Amino acid sequence: MIPPQTNKRRPIVEYVAIVTGLTLLQVFIFSIQVGQQRGKHDVKAPAVTGHPEFERAYRIHQNTIEQVIIFLPSLWIFATYWRPDIAAGLGLLFIVGRQVYRGAYMEDPTKRAAGFATGAIAILVLLVGGLTVSYTHLRAHETDSYLVC
Repeated sequence: MIPPQTNKRRPIVEYVAIVTGLTLLQVFIFSIQVGQQRGKHDVKAPAVTGHPEFERAYRIHQNTIEQVIIFLPSLWIFATYWRPDIAAGLGLLFIVGRQVYRGAYMEDPTKRAAGFATGAIAILVLLVGGLTVSYTHLRAHETDSYLVC
């Protein structure tokens, strides 16, 4: 059921859903880029080593998957218990950080720190913020009559 319209604007969770979709699209594009590098440099599956350009594309994709495992639950916890609009903004920051990371890593892996840090900061704020606020909500409910023995 859709809630009735009010004059008061409220943050909407659809922004978070869009950021989630964009994140998954980014991971998918990174996987295609790994396949392109595999073909370009004739790296036969299941090998994960070969030409340095292939290896960089592979590591970018793998590292992004490692980050997404932490990022997506943190994004949704933050959005659920705090503000979906801020969560979506931090989510966009994560996506931009991953793009910066990818560009730098493909050029020179030693220059990847700025992109990694951008994404890591977004994750840290989402994770700590989401856990803090959800814990605060839990503590507030402990005094509700339905939880009191």
